[in-house]
Amino acid sequence: MIVSCAPFRVSFAGGGSDIAQFYQRRRGAVLSCAIAKYAFVVVHPFFNASKYHLKYTRTELVDHVDEVQHPILREALRMMGIEPGIEVVSVADIPSGTGLGSSSSFSVALLNALHAHRRAFAPKETLASEACTLEIEKLGEPIGKQDQYAAAYGGVNFIEFEPHGGVTVQPLPLSTATVAALESNLMLFFTGGQRDARAVLSHQVNTMKTDEAAFGRIGQMVDLAYGMRDLLLAGDLDSFGEALHRGWELKRGVSNMISSSSIDALYDRARAAGAIGGKLAGAGGGGFLLLYCPPHAQPKVRAAMAELQSMEFRLDWGGARIAFAQ
Repeated sequence: MIVSCAPFRVSFAGGGSDIAQFYQRRRGAVLSCAIAKYAFVVVHPFFNASKYHLKYTRTELVDHVDEVQHPILREALRMMGIEPGIEVVSVADIPSGTGLGSSSSFSVALLNALHAHRRAFAPKETLASEACTLEIEKLGEPIGKQDQYAAAYGGVNFIEFEPHGGVTVQPLPLSTATVAALESNLMLFFTGGQRDARAVLSHQVNTMKTDEAAFGRIGQMVDLAYGMRDLLLAGDLDSFGEALHRGWELKRGVSNMISSSSIDALYDRARAAGAIGGKLAGAGGGGFLLLYCPPHAQPKVRAAMAELQSMEFRLDWGGARIAFAQ
């Protein structure tokens, strides 16, 4: 039996620049962190050696890989050349469609488990690159590359996307004090909405193709990501929170699908209660609302967000890993 896990992620700045329609014209950059909430994949030999037994929100029992209905499972099994006689089970700490990169975390955890099933070690770069191939090339998803690298590497990273398609991951060497303060000052609230990120991202892609102003806004978000990286390295966290607010204002202007009047009202209420900055996690449209808020103001912010479910979290530093193998 093999148990694999990969963390979810929270993106601070630069989202949208990891999509080919942007970075093929100008280098993209994203600042993000992995959090200690995980997608888990369990792989086990199946008693019936002629079947694939797959369990997620549904259960599949099929003879041939082409019959698998779950697209990521089907293409991963095909990519890795996995024969029948295998059972794959997936569970996660957080539902999909909430803006924390769940599909890519699942893809990375699955590929790592399948490598281990074949008794092979896969470096983090391999897992991230293969997950990009799986989701973007094989399945044609209108997504970027940041989630796969965040899930594979873990930690707090500055990730650059080159016009030729290369990806550079720069782990940030933050001090212990900065890490502790960052964890203490970040808050996550579930807005109650689960959405299909593909629809939001497809709209962003089409907007970038036809609207130079939207492309320019994402360029400004990339510039901001570089500045926020430097603020984190300097330990200037309140300025980091203010920059997070500027980034959200820029992101809202890229597409009318990113926010809504109800989300804007929640965000304004949080700011009035003492949060310095924040943003919707992921592509937008719903899911988790990230806030940067000094600890002394957090009781008032929690009271202002009383109708929302909050989620405590810490940063993850291990990235994708095999948690158990026997």
